[in-house]
Amino acid sequence: MSVSAIKALAGSTDAREHMSPAPRLSTDFLNRYSEALMLIELAVDDHGLVEDLKAWRSASYREHFETSLLRCAPSALAAYDRVAPANRAAFEELCRAMARLVATATALLADKHDGLDPATIVEVAGDALRRQIARATQFINANGAVDIGRVESHALQAEVDALLTR
Repeated sequence: MSVSAIKALAGSTDAREHMSPAPRLSTDFLNRYSEALMLIELAVDDHGLVEDLKAWRSASYREHFETSLLRCAPSALAAYDRVAPANRAAFEELCRAMARLVATATALLADKHDGLDPATIVEVAGDALRRQIARATQFINANGAVDIGRVESHALQAEVDALLTR
């Protein structure tokens, strides 16, 4: 197909220049949780990383992009404002669950209890956090159009809690 045929199918150049793409959510926000996951997983071999985990702080999607220097930050915030309130609330609850999971894993790794194997803590917390990050990624990639509230985020925290009560 020729370039002019592709342009004809896509619409005129003039029409495309006046249309701006709808703002999109950005997965850059999830780097914060991916960093925590990496620190949790590495803490088995380097207990000194627990101090880095203690310094880790969560932030809301809005807080993250309001302080971001990324060019996409205004668009990411505009897209977030367009997300249905119920979907946004479910996403925010998921983010709070991820932050609680990081805090729980950090506290357990810092407090060397007899009988609590750091490798087990890392395995359980890492798996749970990885699944939560995947859910958050799905939400962001769908531009907030999916209802992630259907999957109970507290269930993942309950798994971790149950393991630790053994």
